[in-house]
Amino acid sequence: MEKAMDHIGIAVHSIESALPFYRDMLGLPLLATETVDSQNVKVAFLQAGNVKLELLEPVRDTSPIAQFLKKRGEGIHHVALRVSSLSERLQELKEKGVQLIDEQPKPGAGGANVAFLHPKQANKVLIELCEKGCNR
Repeated sequence: MEKAMDHIGIAVHSIESALPFYRDMLGLPLLATETVDSQNVKVAFLQAGNVKLELLEPVRDTSPIAQFLKKRGEGIHHVALRVSSLSERLQELKEKGVQLIDEQPKPGAGGANVAFLHPKQANKVLIELCEKGCNR
């Protein structure tokens, strides 16, 4: 079962350009930055109370984030829920007829395993399920 909201992913063209607003203007502490090769993105996590904001910058034109930016521009990309037993949760959802983007967990930021549900399932909201390493 979903335990809690973990983070909100925000697609940006440049973390370097976006970061000053969130860090300096809003005063949100920067927790970490890293490149996630499996998703072709650079990420920056900021603490916003009990939820994190994840800035997502594409590192390749083929990145899903690059495609999102071309279609929709900068803005909210996904909502991430923290789960336990991600593989089991994906199997349960598949058995219930939920359309999955990822049928198997993939490596994500911060050592987490992640998988995405198709936005058609959640009123056009992309949902990420993340396990372990999500609570930085």
